[in-house]
Amino acid sequence: MSLDSFVIRGKKRASGGEVCSSETRGSGKKRKVEDVKSSDDKSQLPWKKLRAENLDLDYVRLYSKKEADDLLKELENALEYNTGHLARVQMFGKWIDIPRKQVAHGEAGLSYTFSGNTIPARPWNPALTRIRDYISSVTGFDFNFVLVNRYKDGCDYMGEHKDDEKDLVQGYPIASLSLGQPRDFYFKHQDSRGKNAARKIDIVKLELEHGGLLLMNPPTNQFWYHALPQRKKLGNVRINMTFRKMNPSVCKPVKQGISPK
Repeated sequence: MSLDSFVIRGKKRASGGEVCSSETRGSGKKRKVEDVKSSDDKSQLPWKKLRAENLDLDYVRLYSKKEADDLLKELENALEYNTGHLARVQMFGKWIDIPRKQVAHGEAGLSYTFSGNTIPARPWNPALTRIRDYISSVTGFDFNFVLVNRYKDGCDYMGEHKDDEKDLVQGYPIASLSLGQPRDFYFKHQDSRGKNAARKIDIVKLELEHGGLLLMNPPTNQFWYHALPQRKKLGNVRINMTFRKMNPSVCKPVKQGISPK
């Protein structure tokens, strides 16, 4: 994988032919991109490093196409996604359906609270356990929770947000594994959002490949929002897993009577 395929510069066309001009504006400081030499704590994989102001990312193609194809097929058969109340979030005082499918797995008693809802962890299944253990072996970090998002096609998306909730262990990275349809993914600094932004800071835009692992290191989620925009011309499924370290003493208990199905 070339470095240019990791970092998308300027108004590059996304897969499917759209021009992403609304998400590539910005000027000022240039991004610092560098290769990361192989090291014992991250195996002998060809990691790439991306840095900007208070942004620290590592990326690697973790699985071959064949391996990623097999994992995607296995997860499509193994995962059951939340419905009803657990498939909704609160935005600006209103409850809306999540524009994708979602489920969480992890250690007993853990949950993840965001956008007005608390998502309980279902037990680990064999496929997610194998993936978790492999990611831990190549990153050196242990994870006790995974949030899974399934995008049926390019119409499903994820809006701008930061993963900085109180129930996450502070100062711990989040490992994001993508399977299926490659999608563009961007980071926007909190000071550069909106029409009256205080500063002009370049948006950082990546393409997340089939089998690719993105490690979001601290303090990234304290300062940078990230999103997966709609790409309506893309027709294939994508499953993303974000492996996290939750703090059991902070996680909210799951309300009785609410089924995870």
